[in-house]
Amino acid sequence: MLLPHYGGYSAAEQPGGCPLSGGVTVQFAGRSVALDTSAGIWLVESAQRAKPDTVAALVPATFEAVARVFHPAVRYVGDEDVEVPWASVAAANGTTAHPLMQWGSVTGSMEYFENDDQAPLWHGAPARGHLPAPVAERLVAVLGRWTTTPDVCWLAVAEGGAVITDHPTLSLPNCDYWLINGPVELAAANMAAEPFEQSANLWWPADRAWCVATDVDLVSSYVAGSAACISELLSTAGLESAPAAFDQPVTWAADRINPPPPDGPEDAAR
Repeated sequence: MLLPHYGGYSAAEQPGGCPLSGGVTVQFAGRSVALDTSAGIWLVESAQRAKPDTVAALVPATFEAVARVFHPAVRYVGDEDVEVPWASVAAANGTTAHPLMQWGSVTGSMEYFENDDQAPLWHGAPARGHLPAPVAERLVAVLGRWTTTPDVCWLAVAEGGAVITDHPTLSLPNCDYWLINGPVELAAANMAAEPFEQSANLWWPADRAWCVATDVDLVSSYVAGSAACISELLSTAGLESAPAAFDQPVTWAADRINPPPPDGPEDAAR
């Protein structure tokens, strides 16, 4: 497991986990679960070759480039959820925003993953294992232009919640996934039953022009594609993103610039 799970969150506040925690019922946005998972075999083969807990274990290193997309924190203003970028949180905490920053190091405590907040700066921590719909919509707007098959995409949802005994799963090293297919816009749909929220954890077009991964333990997502595609993504307004490398670590201790949180796991190597 890449990140320790703490108590105190409802599934609606903090999706994620494999299987999905909190009894979340997965409904796959009304789509049928695929009986054939062979469309995802290339991801299994890639993950098996990759070093564990690196970007390459999440998205294939055969792509030209990869970017990290940070899930925003949220400030509640009346009935509105206002996105708070990591850079703003770092500035308020006197820490440094950089491509490998980690939430625990930026905020100074692992408790800020789930139990505590830093009001009035932010009230809701970045979603873990779940790509927020507004961020997904911005990604879809970019990625839809960089595939020849925007109407034929595959989406994988981490196993959990609903019990489906007659459907095979796609087995990756750290988790099993159900597959569904549909247009690229489906990546911004909610795969869980209201009031819960759960995005697809992996999605890619049939032509494999790019791949998006939202690991069940992470509060950021990774997008791999052509150099031109990733360059456009990195310049897209409304996305807090940074260039990444396939060999970089994705664990909570990957931040080598900010001090580690004092309440980090004692047995985790830094």
